[in-house]
Amino acid sequence: MTGSQITVPKALELVRNSETGEVHPGVDATLDREVVRIWSRIKASPDRYVMTKEEFAVFNYFQDRYKGEEIARKAVARFWNNFKGKRSRTAMIKLRESGSGYRYST
Repeated sequence: MTGSQITVPKALELVRNSETGEVHPGVDATLDREVVRIWSRIKASPDRYVMTKEEFAVFNYFQDRYKGEEIARKAVARFWNNFKGKRSRTAMIKLRESGSGYRYST
């Protein structure tokens, strides 16, 4: 199993179900690539980007990487301020899809 063969949802499932906390390097590679993409989206729109539930799960997995980053703290707060349970992605009001993800419409 290489990182390119595993989806982000599957990687998250494997991480959650790991009894020892150890995961295959391909799983870590998949999640690492994804958190880099998420961080790029957050930095591109640091005051408006709202993570999806899946993005938040990935970002949370790497929370120590962004410890002390004010932009990260605000992004996590924005996620929780907009979280609506299972409908989180569709229930966020005034969202529109843009080239770099979902953002508040102004």
